[in-house]
Amino acid sequence: MGGIRKPELVNLVIFGFGAFVDYRLETAKPILIEQFGEIDYASELLDFGKYTFYYNKEMGNGPIQGRLFSFKELVHPYELPTIKIKTNEIESALQTNGKRSINLDSGYIHHTQFVLASTKHWANRLYLGRGIYAEITLMYVDGAFTPLPYTYPNYCAPEYIEPLTKIREGYLEKRKALYGKSGKG
Repeated sequence: MGGIRKPELVNLVIFGFGAFVDYRLETAKPILIEQFGEIDYASELLDFGKYTFYYNKEMGNGPIQGRLFSFKELVHPYELPTIKIKTNEIESALQTNGKRSINLDSGYIHHTQFVLASTKHWANRLYLGRGIYAEITLMYVDGAFTPLPYTYPNYCAPEYIEPLTKIREGYLEKRKALYGKSGKG
């Protein structure tokens, strides 16, 4: 029988995307910082519209693009439902004419995985509570993030995996500072 251990802290990641995303982020970033603390990494602008047309009607005619953000302070994995609920509230508060102007997908990086929160059930998602599910979107295997059969196409692309790998490297440094030389909790 394995002993119960305290889970390691993880690195909060939010993917903010929409039409005219940098304009939208001028309003959203200060709110995210107020809620979740200092941002320690922001990716280059990432094309999202080439992977889906799902958001075009809601978010407008501009190109749908986004940025991945990493937050300085590590969080406990059990906070993911609260974080997802807060990002949904921020999305609602920033609506224009009853439509979202920005989407804020929350998740986290652990040294072994990239996990995303969702309000939608699916066979690959586990229920966390408070209407929130989680899925392992990428696994870190043999020195690289590896997509799974259900991983969203954008997260399979090198242009997304590269910044997530940078966030993971930053997380490993934070983990080492928190837990010591081995980096293990």
